Amino acid sequence: MAEEEIKTTEAVVEAPKATKAAKKGKRIVNAGAVHIQATFNNTIVSVTDKKGEVLAASSAGANGFRGSKKGTAFAAGVAAEKALEIAKKNHALNSVDVYVSGIGLGRDAAIRAVSTVGIKIDSITDVTPVAHGGVRPKGERKP
Repeated sequence: MAEEEIKTTEAVVEAPKATKAAKKGKRIVNAGAVHIQATFNNTIVSVTDKKGEVLAASSAGANGFRGSKKGTAFAAGVAAEKALEIAKKNHALNSVDVYVSGIGLGRDAAIRAVSTVGIKIDSITDVTPVAHGGVRPKGERKP
């Protein structure tokens, strides 16, 4: 009887094997969008698909530029090239719409970097917000 009990406990000791989650494959995106935010202090470049999901992103600060050098046109070009190279290599991106926001020095340099990488530009849109006088000021109306 003691031998039977040992056999049953041995069967319980075996643990079920853990299953690994399936790894997602890299998506192939033919057309996307490049969002360039150019401020005086930095330039941020995000490459997205048509839905707005980010494929790659880079900034002047992420590429080793520090201080006032982050706001230069050269730094913006390097940031744009890096983000676009990643998107082209990993997701086979070949045509984009460019959306530019901000008033920094890197606006034009980042757009030029898109064409030097070999990606076709379908359109360029300026989405910089424009001030309109603001909301009504607090207090009584003046006569």
